Amino acid sequence: MSPVTEQHPDVTDPRVGAPLFSTWRVGTPERQRQTVEAIGRTWERRPWPARDLLGYHVYAGHDGSTLMHYSQWTGEHAFESFVKTHRQERVDEIDTAVPGIERVGLGRYRRYRSRERAVGDARVPGLIVTVRVDFEAGAEQHREEWVDLVVKALGDDPEGHAGLIAAHFHLSTDGGHVLNYAEWASADAYDRALAAPPSQSWERVRAYPGLKGSVGSRYEHALGLVPE
Repeated sequence: MSPVTEQHPDVTDPRVGAPLFSTWRVGTPERQRQTVEAIGRTWERRPWPARDLLGYHVYAGHDGSTLMHYSQWTGEHAFESFVKTHRQERVDEIDTAVPGIERVGLGRYRRYRSRERAVGDARVPGLIVTVRVDFEAGAEQHREEWVDLVVKALGDDPEGHAGLIAAHFHLSTDGGHVLNYAEWASADAYDRALAAPPSQSWERVRAYPGLKGSVGSRYEHALGLVPE
C-alpha cells in the first residue's frame, strides 16, 4: 500500500537529487477531481514502487483544466528504472478511469536554493504558484546569479511578501529555464504582492539581461503519496 498524506512536500529535503515536474491537461474541474481520485486509488492499492522515490504530490490548477505532478527522487536513474518496471500499469489504470488525459511533458531539475520558511512559521500553504522563467540562448549560465537577485529582493521587501511562506528555485537540467515553486499563505496574499509597487531590487530582477519571458500558474495541493 502507498499511504496518502495531506502534508505538503518538504522541498528542501537534501535527499532529493532529482525533482521532477510534469503537467496533465484533463479539461474540466470535474475531470480534475476524477483524475486525482483515480491516481489515489491506483497508487494506494499497490506497494510503494521504489525506496528512491521519496514522495509524489499532485496539484489542481486554478485554471480548472490542468494537474501538476511533483515527484521527489534521489536520482534520475531511479526514475528511469520506475518507468521501465512500474509506470505503465499505473498509467493504464488511470487512463481507463479517465480517458483522454493529455500529458504535456516532463521537466527535470535540480534545486539550486530556497528562500526557506522562517523558524516557527507553521502556516500551511493555501496556494502554490509555479513561475517558469526562460532565458535567451547564451544566457543560461547566468541563471544562478538571477536567482540570487530574486532572493535578495525578497529579503529587501519582507513586508510586501509577508504572505510568502517559502520559495524554491529549480534549474532545468536542459539549461534553459528556472522554475520557482512558491508556497503562499493564500491567493489574496499573492495578489497583494503582485499589486505592490516594485522596489529597486525588483526592477533589477525584471531588467536582468538575457531574460526571455515567464509564465506563472496557480495550484492547490490535491493529493500526497509517501512511502510507509
